Amino acid sequence: MSRPPLTTSDGLVLAGRRWLSTTPPRAAVVLVHGFTSSADDPRLNAIAEDLHAQGFDLVSYDARGHGRSGGESTLGDAEQHDVAAAVATARLRADDVILVGASMGAIAALRYATTDPMLAGVVSLSSPSHWRLPRTPVALLTTAMTRTRLGRRAVARWLRVRVAPRWTNPAPPARIVGRIRVPVAFIHGTKDHFIPERDARELYDQAVEPRFLDLVPGMGHGFDETAVVPVRRAVEWALAHQPRLLTL
Repeated sequence: MSRPPLTTSDGLVLAGRRWLSTTPPRAAVVLVHGFTSSADDPRLNAIAEDLHAQGFDLVSYDARGHGRSGGESTLGDAEQHDVAAAVATARLRADDVILVGASMGAIAALRYATTDPMLAGVVSLSSPSHWRLPRTPVALLTTAMTRTRLGRRAVARWLRVRVAPRWTNPAPPARIVGRIRVPVAFIHGTKDHFIPERDARELYDQAVEPRFLDLVPGMGHGFDETAVVPVRRAVEWALAHQPRLLTL
């Protein structure tokens, strides 16, 4: 495992992490973490190690405003530039690249996927479909952390995450997912207490074929401990459903 820096098109330097297969890789997978997480998250690394053992190259990184990376978090909007930088690195050794994003990372991955028809696929975990949050304590706390000055100061001090002061209000995932022209898989846990599983169903309904929906019993939010097997299954599904393979 190495830690190459990634440079985005808007000039940020991101702290990267890379696992390389000892043989020519089957494909490369880019892992995109969620809000307040990082490339050092042990749950993300469990997925990386599992996929690496299956013959994949892996690229992950600290998103803007997180960990050792520069910039400010925009909660999934400008983060599409972070994804682009990681994809460029992944393509140094592999023609086929699959995105796997969780929560905020899923928003960024889906947004980037609308611009890159050469991806092998995209896997979305725990993505919201619209900009709405359930009235749960966790959701209300997240709103306070990101939409208020006091909350952003607290997040910067205690969680080491710098949040941009202005909400960009981009088009929500449900309005853009239909523009993705590569295999797209949606994974959602039945025990996700942050984003309801109806959001995954709404995204699936708006996506075009090939598409895949996996509602995982007992799984929580994002890169949950139980996400390893569902992610591996979705990555394998995406590889098997590449349009160019289906037309051979």
